[in-house]
Amino acid sequence: MFVALGIFLALIAALLYVNLATGERRVSHEIEHQYPVDDPQFFRAMGMLLGPGIVEGNRVQALHNGDEIFPAMLEAIRGARSTILFETFIYWSGKIGDEFAQALSERARAGLKVHVLLDWLGSIKVEERLVEAMKAAGVEVYRFHPLRWYNLGRINNRTHRKLLIVDGSIGFTGGVGIAPPWTGHAQDEEHWRDSHYRVEGPVVAQMQGVMLANWSKASGRILHGGAYFPPLQPVGEQQAQMFHSSPSGGSESMQLMVLIAITAAVKTIDIASAYFVPDDMARLALVAALRRGVRVRVITPGRHIDTQTVRHASRALWGELLEAGLEMHVYQPTMYHCKTIIVDGLLVSVGSTNFDPRSFHLNDEANLNVYDAKFAAQLTRVFENDLRRCKPFTLEQWRSRPLLEKVRERVTSWLAPVL
Repeated sequence: MFVALGIFLALIAALLYVNLATGERRVSHEIEHQYPVDDPQFFRAMGMLLGPGIVEGNRVQALHNGDEIFPAMLEAIRGARSTILFETFIYWSGKIGDEFAQALSERARAGLKVHVLLDWLGSIKVEERLVEAMKAAGVEVYRFHPLRWYNLGRINNRTHRKLLIVDGSIGFTGGVGIAPPWTGHAQDEEHWRDSHYRVEGPVVAQMQGVMLANWSKASGRILHGGAYFPPLQPVGEQQAQMFHSSPSGGSESMQLMVLIAITAAVKTIDIASAYFVPDDMARLALVAALRRGVRVRVITPGRHIDTQTVRHASRALWGELLEAGLEMHVYQPTMYHCKTIIVDGLLVSVGSTNFDPRSFHLNDEANLNVYDAKFAAQLTRVFENDLRRCKPFTLEQWRSRPLLEKVRERVTSWLAPVL
């Protein structure tokens, strides 16, 4: 019996190790500030050293909260003519889930190629009858890393990406899941504040490539050809790239992108993050930026949050940032689920990535980087509008937290690498 117990515990330890380890050496040295965001060298680093090339001729439209986001996504699906690819972390049953299922099914019945990739964990609340109805209509539906014996070593690797690509020419990305909390207009505690983005132009081909990489993992099939990658002409003036990361290939690339952007800042950094749990390297980069005179503002959820553990772990790490001059703001009306980084009024990074170790090391993530001063100014206005619904959290408040709260947060922060 003791031998069997020992083998069982060893197996559990092995599974924990393979699920929490990225298999790659993490960044452990401070990145030196060498050039600002508007320097050509920064563009070369972002487009050649780290990610896909930065392409011109794009148009990105910001959409805020479900009342703007879901109608735009459903309109694109219903207007599709050849292909639809949809990858999401959260898909639950409910009215909005039914609407998406019906729209996708109608297009499949019309003869279009419709491919849906749902994260197994994130879609655990969707009724199977909804999935079967889509399949019966001709929609191809796969789950990402379902609970199977052969996936036990990857069960902690989730696709957190939110990608919709229609006809290879219109893309959507951002923070929303297909579930009731994202409906409405953030009008009360039951309806969350979030943003999503409609994209046109050459960068949509990069979005398609990111989606198809995970599709091939889940289905074993490669989708290609003109229906998926049509010629894309310039439609706007924005430069952009679709950045992505995955533990199975480049788990550190998203964190590196964020660190280099922070390190290049010389004026301002605005961060909106549903889960703000900066690790050692992120805190080091932020403190260095503050010491260079960069103004750093952060918006993160207040008491309305879907996981209190993350909130406790986050607050335990604020001390040195507040001491260095970081401006912390906690959102009051409802859960704040936005994921935005704006640097020096030029770079905007939006998508699925939170400012936490899970997004940087364990999840499959995707962020759209837009290099455009007008777009950055627009999203800065949105950020500052959200600020008006926040309360500042000062260094004095952080230091005067009750002892029990400090202990709880400190203990919880030990779990930060796996939250």
